[in-house]
Amino acid sequence: MSEGREPRLRLPPVEQIGIVVKDMDATMEFFSSVFGWGPWGVLDDLEMKDCLYRGKSCDARLKLAFAQSGSVEIELIQVLEGETIHTEFLRERGEGLHHLRFKVDDLDATLAELSKEGIEVLFRKNFPELGVDFAYLNTDKVGGIMIELIEYMTR
Repeated sequence: MSEGREPRLRLPPVEQIGIVVKDMDATMEFFSSVFGWGPWGVLDDLEMKDCLYRGKSCDARLKLAFAQSGSVEIELIQVLEGETIHTEFLRERGEGLHHLRFKVDDLDATLAELSKEGIEVLFRKNFPELGVDFAYLNTDKVGGIMIELIEYMTR
């Protein structure tokens, strides 16, 4: 950061590390047996209807697994069907660290501020039934890691 310059947006501590995988079961077994991560909570077939992916509507199905490592959640993401930011990642880079997630209080306002800096949304989904609204940002070209922002909504 330039001396004397305040950051444009101050994010809270990392809440989640997202990893895109090809084989969820093999990955969970590896991380559990080698690193002791787990127990895993698994969503076997999450339907992602009406997502915004690079400005267009898309549908997908994902398999997700979650485990805690201290205060940070580890998320494994396997695409079952559809074209998403995750399938793009697999094609271009293979399996690996996909994103760091941060909680924000007002996603729309935060995204509006970031758009002034030229940072655009690559993928967005609002899940009112789960009480979350999230967006992946185009931050991976510098430093190689995408940023996800999430807002927890009260139900």
